[in-house]
Amino acid sequence: MSFDKAERPAQPHPMTEIAPLPALPSQPAATPWPTQQWPEGDLPSQADRPALEALVAAAFAAPDTERLGETHALLVVQGGRIVLERYGEGFGPDATYPSWSKAKSITHALVGLLVAEGRIDIHAPADVPEWRETPNDPRAAITLDQLLRMSSGLSFVEDYVPGHVSDVIEMLFGSGKADVAHYAASRPLAHPPGTFWSYASGTTNIVARCAAQALGVDGAGFAAFMRQRLFEPLGMTSPVPKFDAAGTFIGSSFCFATARDFARFGLLYLRGGRWEDRQLLPAHWVDYARTPTPQPAVREGDYGAHWWLNLAGPGSFSANGYEGQYTVLVPDLDLIVVRHGKTPLEKKDHVKAWIAQVVDAFR
Repeated sequence: MSFDKAERPAQPHPMTEIAPLPALPSQPAATPWPTQQWPEGDLPSQADRPALEALVAAAFAAPDTERLGETHALLVVQGGRIVLERYGEGFGPDATYPSWSKAKSITHALVGLLVAEGRIDIHAPADVPEWRETPNDPRAAITLDQLLRMSSGLSFVEDYVPGHVSDVIEMLFGSGKADVAHYAASRPLAHPPGTFWSYASGTTNIVARCAAQALGVDGAGFAAFMRQRLFEPLGMTSPVPKFDAAGTFIGSSFCFATARDFARFGLLYLRGGRWEDRQLLPAHWVDYARTPTPQPAVREGDYGAHWWLNLAGPGSFSANGYEGQYTVLVPDLDLIVVRHGKTPLEKKDHVKAWIAQVVDAFR
């Protein structure tokens, strides 16, 4: 989940103003793909070892630290090899960790697989039954692209403070939990589609249902699609996606996996959607994810399409989740940082700064 609760107007952002995307690194020829097991390597000579040691020590100094809260797992991959791995007491490489909103980036990959098959056009109106019930419903013009970019214009309150008005809590744990996509799709328009950026978990669940409809499958069929088309080719054996009673993948929030499997997913994107000798995602799909979405000057962070941007420096992109779940990709360093834990809301910025410092120690 994101912690951004305020709706904010989108700003004009001509494509001519967008800086060129940094090139994505290819898999080193001598490094095996981690489909079976992760190859391991040493920290590079240029890494600031004292700084890294201090950062790791600070994160794991106690089960619950004053600055970062709980850190359960840290995994760093560079050049396709694990170069740093540390777990908190009671956790380890076989433990599964919550994705929270990192699942949104997994949903992005699932849509990409369907785009590759020609089953979905992200720039066409989304297939949402609730928006076809009333003639001339303006919501019927909303595209998957606008949903993926959090620019649908739907009214949705993204708040995580108990006692506050919160659509996300109501959707996941209240009246909407049996059919999360229906709850989200029933929200009214607050702004014309494509004119207003507002982070909303509900939009992802609409996207997840659209993906299943494009395949013509129920929840079990979509779970099989996830395993066969995404997880198994990468060697991801641990993922446990959650579905609601209506059979919709709760793509906004729930896919548990090990840190090593989250790193495999990250490597797929750092390699431009390619795995071993196969282009699993469309060739343009990762660039689409990391192309900036129009946003206001004051915001929690830069956003692309179901991926956050620039958390660890220009060109980096990341899957971010509630309570400090992160998979951060840094193309210019060929680096992946996976962090899991339980960080209180008021400490979230400390975790972001800490991850950026970990990355800087490799520069």
